[in-house]
Amino acid sequence: MWTLRDKYAIAGTGYTDYSKNSGTTVLNLAAEACLNAIDDAGLAPEDVDGLVSFQFNDSVPAMSVAGAMGIEAAQYALDIAGGGNAANLVVLNAIAAIEAGLAKNVLCFRAMNGRSGLRLGGGRDMHAHGITQFTAPFGWITYPQAMAMWCRRHMIKYGTTSEQLGILAVTFRGNAALNPRAMQRQPITMDDYMSARPIVDPFRMLDICLESDGACAVLVTSAERAQDMRHAPVYVMSGANGGGANQGDDLFDCLRWEDHSENYSAYIAHDLWGGAGIGPEDIDVAEIYDCFTYSVVAQLEGLGFCKPGEGPNFVQGGRIARDGALPLNTHGGLLSEAYIHGLNHVVEAVDQLRGDAGPRQVPGAEIALTTAGAMTVGSALVLRN
Repeated sequence: MWTLRDKYAIAGTGYTDYSKNSGTTVLNLAAEACLNAIDDAGLAPEDVDGLVSFQFNDSVPAMSVAGAMGIEAAQYALDIAGGGNAANLVVLNAIAAIEAGLAKNVLCFRAMNGRSGLRLGGGRDMHAHGITQFTAPFGWITYPQAMAMWCRRHMIKYGTTSEQLGILAVTFRGNAALNPRAMQRQPITMDDYMSARPIVDPFRMLDICLESDGACAVLVTSAERAQDMRHAPVYVMSGANGGGANQGDDLFDCLRWEDHSENYSAYIAHDLWGGAGIGPEDIDVAEIYDCFTYSVVAQLEGLGFCKPGEGPNFVQGGRIARDGALPLNTHGGLLSEAYIHGLNHVVEAVDQLRGDAGPRQVPGAEIALTTAGAMTVGSALVLRN
């Protein structure tokens, strides 16, 4: 369980434009976002001595980004082989490096040309070996196909409806309309959602996250050092990562998972809340991983905001609106802001806790949750101002 409450902080954030075609290299995107995070913290590149990133063979190594920024003394460089599950794990690894004395100020970044370059899933090995030999014959080749089956299981078990999923898509797009960095800002209605093009049953186009070019970064340091930087620190109250014993051979391996109506989140809830010393009822704003609308429902249930099967009802009645009891994905999420593999959720949480979110600001936000992951493994952070 987390034992480092409030000892570490996020002191800077940075990002590029989010687009369908960046017109530049992934290395340039990564360096731009990282330099912006360094500047946001009031530091210079020579003050940074660690970098952590994650990728699916669609990005650039941490050391190459250090070189692009002219950082000569990067004592710690880590590249995690992972997807959206790792968006909070990179922050936890940065903290581990600082705690171990391997670095002092660590950049965490995610950079990708996920639309104009290597599209997620587009580089997936389709040869009949590994887990693919067992999933491909049943049509489990892409992530939408896999997650659609998880969603359908929840519908069969609990009666979840498409209209309930649509509430998430419509709400998040309304938040994105107030976000100048969001790729999709045109509001949508429930009619728009229901008439959207079917992709894989039961998902429509608006159930599925964007494909995006861009990068974002956060700078992690000790709470003591953060006090002397440009902004008031955003402290890490707690963090957790995992998914139980049946995670499988890779992120696409769902065959050993016992119940596809639930995901990784139930397995990390105890450590996450226990380390923070609070519960779900104390969260003021939550940025929950929304690669698909259904993944939000599963995480709300698994993390204890509601009981299993109650997630679809939980999101109704304005509860997840910016002025509701639990504002969700205030930037528009992966569905409407951009798909920077979930690290943009952490950036938004910092914005909210600083009071820097402009017209989408949740008044009085003091404690935020960020999650990352949809299926068998994921991570989460509890942050406070």
